[in-house]
Amino acid sequence: MSTESVIQPFLHAVRAIHARGVDRAALADIIRLVEDLTTRHDLFNFERFPAPSADSGETQFRYRLNDDGESPTLYLNSLLPGKSTLPHNHETWAVIVAVQGQELNRVYQRADDGRDPARAQLVLDREVVVQPGIPIGFLGEDLHGIRVDGERPTLHFHLYGRPLESLENRYGVREDGTVINYNKSQMSPSIQAYGL
Repeated sequence: MSTESVIQPFLHAVRAIHARGVDRAALADIIRLVEDLTTRHDLFNFERFPAPSADSGETQFRYRLNDDGESPTLYLNSLLPGKSTLPHNHETWAVIVAVQGQELNRVYQRADDGRDPARAQLVLDREVVVQPGIPIGFLGEDLHGIRVDGERPTLHFHLYGRPLESLENRYGVREDGTVINYNKSQMSPSIQAYGL
């Protein structure tokens, strides 16, 4: 069985939810659909979607599993221990569901009024360790940063309402409160893996 034969019915179900509009309740419905994919270890594993080697200079591989324009886009991410990101938004809804490994997600709230586009003041709201059985979901303006601790790489599904590559207004916040364009400064290209 190919990943395509599993992903297409999955995307059909996600698109039905997406078409109605995504709020926190819809995120929970989408997460349940993604959790079903995590049981398919025959299709979604390190053998088919390897992690970067520690000596390669890469800290993550992001496999793009479909190419459907502006409709929801599914990725399978593998992050090495030590990988971290700046706090950032997604500009669209997003869910992260683990196949293997742990990823610390720090979820932030803005403490400023957002009027200065070059600065942001963030306050830590909560921490969630995403791992098998503990997913997380975000709406477009929710902010989080991640860090992978331990000794094992991750293999996690990331599903976004729009392709990451199309999101021009995502922003990240540096430790000093400086706001930067996240995609232009932080995002590496995805590995095209549809049809595997």
